[in-house]
Amino acid sequence: MTDIPQEKTRILLVDDHPMIRERLVELIEREADFEVCGEAEDRHEALDLVAAVHPHLAIVDLTLKSSLGMELIKDLQARYPEVKVLVVSMQDEMIYAERCIHAGARGYITKQQASRHVMKAIRHVLSGGIYLSEAMTHQVLERSMRKNSSASREPLEIVSKLADRELQVFELVGKGLSTRQIADLLFLDTKTIETYRSRIKEKLGLKDGPELLQRAIAWVHRNTG
Repeated sequence: MTDIPQEKTRILLVDDHPMIRERLVELIEREADFEVCGEAEDRHEALDLVAAVHPHLAIVDLTLKSSLGMELIKDLQARYPEVKVLVVSMQDEMIYAERCIHAGARGYITKQQASRHVMKAIRHVLSGGIYLSEAMTHQVLERSMRKNSSASREPLEIVSKLADRELQVFELVGKGLSTRQIADLLFLDTKTIETYRSRIKEKLGLKDGPELLQRAIAWVHRNTG
């Protein structure tokens, strides 16, 4: 009697860095039961591929070629809830991991940890669990010990005050994007972005645009990679 081949688990990679995708392909395809079914650089390409190849899991970066990974996570949760999402990102997980899980992701690890932990994370997520890296636990403990330091409190205070979209705009301001560039990236009009900027200034107690820019640049320098 001939054994019927088992269907491999299909994994979609969404990252705008070819070298990162190459490394993930290498790691994933060492596993006999896994296959990379597609690669995408941005949100729209990823959604087209999901519709075409029906992956079981999508590995998503938060900063994509012409879009934001957080928006893709929300899209997948709304349109394809059966597709599990694992975030592999350079972004500070202390700040973004909880937001990603809330948006619909089932796991979060940093790219620095990916080579050692990505297979464990993939299998854990596919089994129905939620995976967070060991570094997340260490950061929680470290920040708890330094909770009286204003430098350590500021990131958490900003996160607690800003809504998801406001945090996105704040970070993009800190990366030097103009109002028009942010509007184009987020598929919004400039008036809406100006409204977000005003809300951010009000919530953070900033008096004007230059002070917003200064705070946002400091945020990006301290908390993102």
